[in-house]
Amino acid sequence: KGCKNLLSRTYGVWIYLSEKEQQEAIEHIDEVQNEIDRLNEQASEEILKVEQKYNKLRQPFFQKRSELIAKIPNFWVTTFVNHPQVSALLGEEDEEALHYLTRVEVTEFEDIKSGYRIDFYFDENPYFENKVLSKEFHLNESGDPSSKSTEIKWKSGKDLTKRSSQTQNKASRKRQHEEPESFFTWFTDHSDAGADELGEVIKDDIWPNPLQYYLVPDMDDEEGEGEEDDDDDEEEEGLEDIDEEGDEDEGEEDEDDDEGEEGEEDEGEDD
Repeated sequence: KGCKNLLSRTYGVWIYLSEKEQQEAIEHIDEVQNEIDRLNEQASEEILKVEQKYNKLRQPFFQKRSELIAKIPNFWVTTFVNHPQVSALLGEEDEEALHYLTRVEVTEFEDIKSGYRIDFYFDENPYFENKVLSKEFHLNESGDPSSKSTEIKWKSGKDLTKRSSQTQNKASRKRQHEEPESFFTWFTDHSDAGADELGEVIKDDIWPNPLQYYLVPDMDDEEGEGEEDDDDDEEEEGLEDIDEEGDEDEGEEDEDDDEGEEGEEDEGEDD
């Protein structure tokens, strides 16, 4: 029962294990853990096959949805503006440029684990020549992330990334630390492909159901409606006060009439 022995309790009975027994127990635990790991790897492979299967089945529906979305003006810019994380990256000129955005497509590579691509389709616009802007995310065989994107061909004097930087330098030094300076700097930022929040938000949150963000009510409209409701309530309260005052005045007049009639009756009796 030396200090090197392990004291354990099994089914309410204290059992002392020798060093040899401890080592054997550790080896058995390791064997069981290896079996668990093997099953986890098998599960991951099965899950990947299911994901690949249903990813293919979703494609016709994504295509049909894109065709329907194309009929709605400003669908994608409205969706991005209504999304709390994406809207934080949008300046006024970014929004103006995104009014020419007609379609967004997210494509996961066939084995899914190796990465995905996001395509942005634009109409002719005063900002850049590109019809499509894309950004791809890859995982190589060793698991290291990387990204690449379309080079934006800005029209003369319309580079929003440079304009945003100049504006920030004039406005405040503190704002120089904000990332990205413009929504479009995201296409040139490959510093941390493994933690690209905007790409993950578009792929995992917006793309599965963009309609939920398109339909988010405008907060300004809601506030305006709330103010109108408050005004209506105040008007109603004012009318109620007026009505109550009118009723009180009528009551006083009735009392005066009653007193007058009683006085006339008293005079008649004296006569």
